[in-house]
Amino acid sequence: LLFHIERCSAPCVGSVTHEEYARLVGELMGFLDGDTKPIVNRLEAEMRQAAADLEFERAARLRDRLASVRLAVERQQMVTDAPEDLDAVAIVDDELVAAVQVFHVRRGRVVGRHGFVLEKVEPLTSPQLLSRVLEQHYGDTPLGVPRELLVPEMPEEAEAYAEWLGRLRGGKVHLRVPLRGRKRELLDTARQNAAEQLNRHRLRRTSDLTSRAVAREQLQSALGMSQAPLRIECYDMSHLQGSDYVGSMVVMEDGLPKRSDYRRFKVTAVQGNDDYGAMHEVLTRRLRRLDERDGQGEDARATRFAYKPQLILIDGGKGQLNAVVEVLEELELWGIPVAGLAKEHEWLYVPGQSEPIVLPPGSPGLHLVMRVRDEAHRFAVEFHRKRRGKAMTRSALDALSGVGPVRRKRLLNAFGSLAAIKRAGVDEIAAVKGMTAALAAALKVALEA
Repeated sequence: LLFHIERCSAPCVGSVTHEEYARLVGELMGFLDGDTKPIVNRLEAEMRQAAADLEFERAARLRDRLASVRLAVERQQMVTDAPEDLDAVAIVDDELVAAVQVFHVRRGRVVGRHGFVLEKVEPLTSPQLLSRVLEQHYGDTPLGVPRELLVPEMPEEAEAYAEWLGRLRGGKVHLRVPLRGRKRELLDTARQNAAEQLNRHRLRRTSDLTSRAVAREQLQSALGMSQAPLRIECYDMSHLQGSDYVGSMVVMEDGLPKRSDYRRFKVTAVQGNDDYGAMHEVLTRRLRRLDERDGQGEDARATRFAYKPQLILIDGGKGQLNAVVEVLEELELWGIPVAGLAKEHEWLYVPGQSEPIVLPPGSPGLHLVMRVRDEAHRFAVEFHRKRRGKAMTRSALDALSGVGPVRRKRLLNAFGSLAAIKRAGVDEIAAVKGMTAALAAALKVALEA
């Protein structure tokens, strides 16, 4: 029926050849990308041919179809002075989240937009936040990467991101901050949309109060607690084959992240691959700072460590859980509920109980513990990567005689990263204070080895 009323080309019954169907799909993709001229030209030619063949009913249908296409084209307003391909990326944020709007412009017309909300795992500068947005959006975007990206400011390590985007596109990509003209107006419009999106998200976040209360009550019931946990602290360890061991502590209060209380720990007393020992060290260092005076510590840092958690959550099963119980016994801290969330089945384990606690799939309580566990893992991994990256940078520069701490610091301040130093020319390296042409040449050879 759809084929009969010309609403379908009927490939399932062979009413169109593979070649013709591929052409139709190509035209559709081109139309969605803003390349409308081929479709308009084809419909005009078919309409004239139908009229010449005295097929007036078919000519009338083609005329109506052509009118619909032209109406759609008119609604795709030209937003640039030339038929360019570009994206406009705008961000509006608060202390908890960032709302992002990306306008996709193809051949000078807005052919689509994509909006999403990012939760802030830790305090970020605006350039750092923009870097995270670019990573998330362009890691998998159906419209690909255009030649030009309009951004409110340059991201952190802008050259490195331009190179990465260029590899994704298969050609050079320019990051630009428009100051005036139609491109600036386009970026301002995207920012207005992001601001509206953030306001909608805030309203939804306020309405989530009931859901967060239900989640806490589910945990209270499942874990047999005397009260619903208001403050939840979650811990995770990260390392690479036992090296650069780090731990993370994230805090949820009333179901929302309290990033001012997040902490990172450099594990120093553990040798080799020992998650239990690392967990013991981190928990000991944190819980020793516990102060029953409810935040009457000597300074702001001590104050944030003073509040007693109403639930300690561990990323792991019975082994990690036993390490926490051992710390609580050593410090004679009784009455703090502890639970471990094992990744395999997302089951909760508690001390003294062999069988796991299984929260209903999709329940608010399970969603809460998974969210805080995932945040602790992400926070730990990010810290570990930073430490490992700094260590690799130091080792690469320290390997060259003559590049001491002062010169190393000047090089990193001048170029921003080891990768940027590798890309720099000998003359650029030699221009850094304290460097010589001979030392710059030797450093270039060492880094390329």
